[in-house]
Amino acid sequence: MNPEIYTAVKSTLVDALGVDAEEVSPDKTILGDLGAESIDLLDILFRLERKLGIKVKVSDIAHHIQGGIPDEEFADEHGIINAVGLAQIKTALPQIDPEALVGKLEAENVLSLFTVENLVTLVGKHSYADVQ
Repeated sequence: MNPEIYTAVKSTLVDALGVDAEEVSPDKTILGDLGAESIDLLDILFRLERKLGIKVKVSDIAHHIQGGIPDEEFADEHGIINAVGLAQIKTALPQIDPEALVGKLEAENVLSLFTVENLVTLVGKHSYADVQ
């Protein structure tokens, strides 16, 4: 994990969410542990854009997690993530245990698994891409 990007993401989360710096660690989920809501995520991404000069959209997070797999191949007709989707999520979010989520994870709840470290990784990929 890039320490400079982590520091920028951490300070952005502290400022945007009003949490203490001690509450922010790589394994904390942004929407769960840190209490962010969808609108907060937009604010966080906007602040990171201003701070780091990169553009990350919420759709970039969704694409990162889903890996370009079409919705109908990612989840079943009930919106439960299937084996293909879980394998992709494990790639994008290595901290998860896909076995524990088999038959349980609803597509609409996937973003709740997104951690501070996952955001740092995604921002790092955008930063690297912007330099190219």
